[in-house]
Amino acid sequence: MNLYELTIHEAHRLLQEKRISAVELTRSVLGRIEAVEGRVDAYLTIAAEKALEQAMAADKLIGAGDSRPLTGIPLAVKDVICTRGLRTTCASKILANFVPPYDATVSEKLQKAGAIFLGKVNMDEFAMGSSTENSGFKPTRNPWNPDYVPGGSSGGSAAAVAADMCLGALGSDTGGSIRQPASHCGVVGLKPTYGRVSRYGLVAYASSLDQIGPITKDVTDCALLMNAIAGHDSKDSTSVPREVPDYSRNLKNGLDDIIVGLPREYHDSGGLDPDVARAVDNAKAVLKDLGVRFTDVSLPHTPYAVAAYYVIAPAEASSNLARYDGVRFGVRDKSSDSLQEMFRRTRSGGFGAEVKRRIILGTYALSAGYYDAYYGKASQVRTLIMEDFKKAFEACHVLLSPVAPTPAFKIGENTDDPLTMYLSDIFTIPANLAGIPGMSIPCGFSSKGLPIGLQLMARHFDEDTLFKVGYNFEQASDFHDKKPML
Repeated sequence: MNLYELTIHEAHRLLQEKRISAVELTRSVLGRIEAVEGRVDAYLTIAAEKALEQAMAADKLIGAGDSRPLTGIPLAVKDVICTRGLRTTCASKILANFVPPYDATVSEKLQKAGAIFLGKVNMDEFAMGSSTENSGFKPTRNPWNPDYVPGGSSGGSAAAVAADMCLGALGSDTGGSIRQPASHCGVVGLKPTYGRVSRYGLVAYASSLDQIGPITKDVTDCALLMNAIAGHDSKDSTSVPREVPDYSRNLKNGLDDIIVGLPREYHDSGGLDPDVARAVDNAKAVLKDLGVRFTDVSLPHTPYAVAAYYVIAPAEASSNLARYDGVRFGVRDKSSDSLQEMFRRTRSGGFGAEVKRRIILGTYALSAGYYDAYYGKASQVRTLIMEDFKKAFEACHVLLSPVAPTPAFKIGENTDDPLTMYLSDIFTIPANLAGIPGMSIPCGFSSKGLPIGLQLMARHFDEDTLFKVGYNFEQASDFHDKKPML
């Protein structure tokens, strides 16, 4: 096995046993990036020199017996998370030259844990999209078939993990942007409970929905990354002061005590691809053999989730993106004769089409005379969706559903049809609106050989149960072991 194929926990064991060094591991992954990046286009910035410096420091820690589970582990970071001294663009031309003077809290935590940053990975511009085709620089390709999208907006993170171009990655999830690309690329992705992981240093898209989370090769690695990044942060007013458990403690066999709810609104969806339906049904059979009991539940306001999301998220984006005006940071149009003209040209040239579309939608929803009719009503629907989940969890521990209605689609297939693109998040958006945790686990393949993911959702701050169910399913299947041929 090549070193770049290792999982985080496998690499940690070999590093502890001093059978490999962090420098050797990092060089192996950098070599893999050099070999396949031209076919995947996952990275926007590769920090090879800095990564090797961090690897040498990690080897010293390991030699001194002062290492942690992530010490010496090469990771990738979505380019929406600030990294001091390392370019952070949000895949937007308006931030093409922005180098943050500070680290996001998650970046700081990972560096304190001894992790190595390989670079920043591609995404839909400002996390607005479901395919990573909306990047201001280049589209990322699915490692399983380069003619297909990797999902989005954390497509670069998922593709890099699937292609062994890092051992794990951070993404962000506003409406499914970790889980959907994890599903399309055949890896594990977790959207934690809102407030479980600090958002300080995460460039905001929709502040009441955004959440940072891990994308990894298996569930064990996902738990290890969550152990490092979770916890209260006084710099983030939405961070919850709640004790962080050891998420690896529930990585053990046994699901006899678990009741899984099957939301009829998710499973009776008329638009579900037959390959996705078959893979999810097979996953249910595996869980049943493991001792899980199933019960039918209802989330009656699910049909309104996408409409509510596409009022709330663009409205918050309109407010958050108002700061990009060419004055304080980022790119500035210098050919303008007036301040007003400079604002207009900077924003017109710096933002891509999808970002402009969502700013316009959000500005309209917040405008005088329309706020109550749109944003106010959408917020009320959001509350009803929260209540639906609360009631459903009275009957079960975990909810099970598809991650996306279809496997990955071809690059360019939906770019001229925003509505179809928006509906690709129909099964993931409700968890963001409710603030509950959700996980995507590989559960099968389409007839075209593209990965399909299974979504698990749990009560607020009950990531433990997701890890338990996910780990047991993983041990009873081999989908996470399969690799794309690159």
